[in-house]
Amino acid sequence: MEKLIKACVSILPESLQKIYYKYEEKWLYLVFGGLTTVISIVTKLLLFGLVPGEPKWESTAGVVFSWICAVTFAFFTNKKYVFKNETHTAQEFWKVFFSFYGARLATLAMEEAIFLICCDWLGMNKTVITFLSQVFIFIANYILSKVFVFRNKSADSAAGK
Repeated sequence: MEKLIKACVSILPESLQKIYYKYEEKWLYLVFGGLTTVISIVTKLLLFGLVPGEPKWESTAGVVFSWICAVTFAFFTNKKYVFKNETHTAQEFWKVFFSFYGARLATLAMEEAIFLICCDWLGMNKTVITFLSQVFIFIANYILSKVFVFRNKSADSAAGK
């Protein structure tokens, strides 16, 4: 995957390559975040298509199933490609894994709060809030991942953490 990314970047004009490498982490986060969104939508629709009829639990199961698939994909791609996080022991891996899921649970709660306030209490348009909330969630996920989950260990060591 890294070779594919580098090959794609190498065909860009030099000025764009410089911009890419200057903001590489953010560009990769956008790419893998977009793919995560696609996985979320596809897995949700897949479950909806596989469940005959419309049982009452279908939407909840679809949301939970797609959330697990999307967050798992995001964890591995963010860990390897975006933040280039290396773990050397099982304990380190699971600490990062559970930190990532905890951060994503926090933004899931944030999204639920946004919908409760904007749609249920204020009666705002669900489609508009869906797109606006995704911008906030996307940014919040990046910040939580950068600051709390995949933080630079060498910077932590230098700061005495």
